[in-house]
Amino acid sequence: MVNFGVEIFPTDQTIQPVAIAKAVEERGLDSLFFPEHTHIPVSRKTPFPGGTDLPDWYWRTHDPFVALTAAAAVTSRIKLGTGICLVIERDPITLAKECASLDVISEGRFILGIGAGWNVEEMENHGASYKHRWAIVREKILAMKQIWTEDEAEFHGEHVDFDPIWSWPKPVQAGGPPVWLGANSKWTFDRVAEYCDGWMPIGGSGSGGMSNLKAACEKRGRDVNDITIALFGAPLDADNIKGRIDQGFDEILFGLPQSSPDEVLAQLDKIADLVEGIR
Repeated sequence: MVNFGVEIFPTDQTIQPVAIAKAVEERGLDSLFFPEHTHIPVSRKTPFPGGTDLPDWYWRTHDPFVALTAAAAVTSRIKLGTGICLVIERDPITLAKECASLDVISEGRFILGIGAGWNVEEMENHGASYKHRWAIVREKILAMKQIWTEDEAEFHGEHVDFDPIWSWPKPVQAGGPPVWLGANSKWTFDRVAEYCDGWMPIGGSGSGGMSNLKAACEKRGRDVNDITIALFGAPLDADNIKGRIDQGFDEILFGLPQSSPDEVLAQLDKIADLVEGIR
């Protein structure tokens, strides 16, 4: 079964997390995702990948775990996810605790969407290495999985290193919250196959994406059918969405505008109507 959800930057200038969470659940949609940036350096040396001036909502976002916990408190059904969490900027022991806590509080409804990020100065302000960002992300995720599943977890890597620790609560979901990787480079497929449960490319899979993912899973001894494939930033076009579903996407995530609450809800109504027609 295909699930349909939405994503929005949760900022102080648009609809607030509690209100949008209630609205998403009331309209019969399946999920709500929040992205994150802890801050944006004033220097702006790193160009915005979108090719335009960087919108100011990038430096106005709520912390996604605070926002998602608020959303969890007023909903009972929808999945709640980060889209994406900048793992590179977070301590893995603390992040593992945040994820586990949110999974328990939401009764197993949390999805950890992850990425390495693009803003060099933002990472450096956290003491993170842009050059080694993917190696760091890998080790942090593997370490977190140990914390989620082992009573006395330990991890010894090049970038993450700790002796046995106690850390509770453990997540409700077996093995921990699903980890979906939000990226679309040629290295993405092996990363998904090695340490993720889902793939969440922006706008689509690109040429050969599905076959590349299948090959990477086979190499790692995994069944590609066990990997969730989510379309992030889906167009509001029924024919396009039906084509993506035929292509293999089983999670469709539509973007909501950084607008007034009334405008956001109006767009949400359009999305709900489109989804009803597809279902």
